[in-house]
This record gives sequence, structure tokens and C-alpha cells, in this order.
Amino acid sequence: MLILLPPSEGKRETPTGPLPAIAVYSGVLYKALDYPSLSASAKLRCDKSVVIISAKYGALAPGDRIESYKEKINNSAMRPIVEKKLAPYKKDLIIDCRSSTYQGVWAAPLETTVAIRVSTVVDGVRTVITHMSKKTRGEVARMLIVNRSVAKSPEDVYAIVSETYPCALTPPTDIDPWILEVIAI
Repeated sequence: MLILLPPSEGKRETPTGPLPAIAVYSGVLYKALDYPSLSASAKLRCDKSVVIISAKYGALAPGDRIESYKEKINNSAMRPIVEKKLAPYKKDLIIDCRSSTYQGVWAAPLETTVAIRVSTVVDGVRTVITHMSKKTRGEVARMLIVNRSVAKSPEDVYAIVSETYPCALTPPTDIDPWILEVIAI
């Protein structure tokens, strides 16, 4: 299982030098993931399963040491770097929590990828949300990391997430991966 995360605009300052990426990113998604509170075994799973797509550094493991930065992603420049790092994962189950901005840097294989989409219901109508979407994606990543069993299929991802959130799983099409639409409540 591979969980793809975007970076966050919120970053911890690094005045004394590089820190692990998971400690530098401090935005809403990372607060919801709450890496410091994970058990030792969950941290190990996170370290093995999560890849953060960074505008400056490419594809990062949580423990890769980086400095705080402010940079926008250049998809064409970063694509070969990210592709090289993620190529070995193409057959794995991929949970894509990236925002649309970061999806353009690497096209995950449709048949093995579950894209996490978050919406809410307002006056009976589903509405896409942004701030809550980041929080919910962080919570979904955490659920998958702390669960006793490792998700091996899109249906496993659905089973784990649906214990907490109403959601719907849609199979892939010729142009879209599996989609897990999570209704933030």
C-alpha cells in the first residue's frame, strides 16, 4: 500500500537545519494525520507507506530531511524525478490523497489507485470543500496507517474508511481511477 500526500502550505521553520519532512509539513492534513501521536508500529507503517509529493524536493519519504520552503510545483520539471521514485509502486494499491495541483506530476495507474475525494452535504446537496477536505484526507491516511490490517484492495480501503465516514466507492473508468467519495460530517 502506498499513500500519496501533497505537501502543505503550513511549514515548520527549520532555522537549525533540515528536519524529517513529516515534521516540517504542519498544515491541516498533517495535523489530522498527527504523526507524533502514532504508535511505534504505526510510525513504521507510515514511514514505509507514505510518499509526500513536494514542489521543491519531488517524492519524499516521511523521514527524508528537508528545509522549510515556499515554492510552487513545476509539474514538467518535477515529473521525471517523481516518476523515477514512484515507478516501483505501479503495481501496489495506491491511495491518492493529493490535491489536483499535485496529481499532474505523476499519473497513478487507474486500476490500482483509489483517489480520495471529499465533499459534504449542505441543504441536501453534495458540495466540494477545501479546508475540510485536507483534514479529512489526513484522517483517512491515519485510519489506513493505524488499522490492524493493511488495505490490499479498493474494497479494503472502503471497508476501513466507512467505519468512520459515509462514503461511496466507484470503480475505475478509462480516464479515472477508483474513487472513494468521503462525506465529511
